[in-house]
Amino acid sequence: MVDEGVLDAAGNRVVAAYALHVAAALLPAGLVASRPGPVMAASDALHVTLRGRGGHGSMPHTALDPLPAACEAVLGLQTMVTRRFDAFDPVVVTVGTFHAGSVENVIPETATFGATIRSFSVEARQQVAREALRVVRGIAEAHGLAVEAEIESGYPVTVNDPSEAAFAADVVRQVLGEGRYVEMPHAVAGSEDFGVLDKLVPSAYLMLGATPAACDPFAAPYNHAPEAQFDDAVLADGAALLAGLALGRLARA
Repeated sequence: MVDEGVLDAAGNRVVAAYALHVAAALLPAGLVASRPGPVMAASDALHVTLRGRGGHGSMPHTALDPLPAACEAVLGLQTMVTRRFDAFDPVVVTVGTFHAGSVENVIPETATFGATIRSFSVEARQQVAREALRVVRGIAEAHGLAVEAEIESGYPVTVNDPSEAAFAADVVRQVLGEGRYVEMPHAVAGSEDFGVLDKLVPSAYLMLGATPAACDPFAAPYNHAPEAQFDDAVLADGAALLAGLALGRLARA
């Protein structure tokens, strides 16, 4: 959309951008949360295939088994996170897919896995890409396996402009009332394509609580969980807030 000119489609350059995302947990319904500076993580993906030689499970010495090495690589990535990165500039590496073999008594030729990588600074993002590839390639070499490993770049860190974040907090108070805005103590490791926009125009990203009234916000299933539920009663608040942000910002332009 940016490449196709959405920021200039009205004839004048967009002066600011705002995003509002509902949350099925962590925030009670109707509360709005945000913060100045980094608010959401960068997101990249790691794709790995370890290739060996298939064989019969009863005679592993006649094959070159990629599965134990792939398991070791998954654990090695977790150790890498805890030993190579500053706890105050954190990264998250979560393996979400793992595939190998089709029957229990056959050693497969390949084992593949994929991971999502989250980071909060340019430096950590570059380092974790290097370190993750080094870990999986080193483990593959130690086991005599061929390896294909690559990083697929995703979205950058979503960063709130401090003045726009302060403006958005004021709008929440004016439109929804005092006590409806809470400042997030730290960024969260979710990721957003909105992070592309904030590099181009002053921006602010906000979260709107939509936890059902009967649920404990700190125990309810979060966004993307199959059991996640959202309280539709906050829709009016969301619409009012977006309108308030637009009107208030246009008045400043």
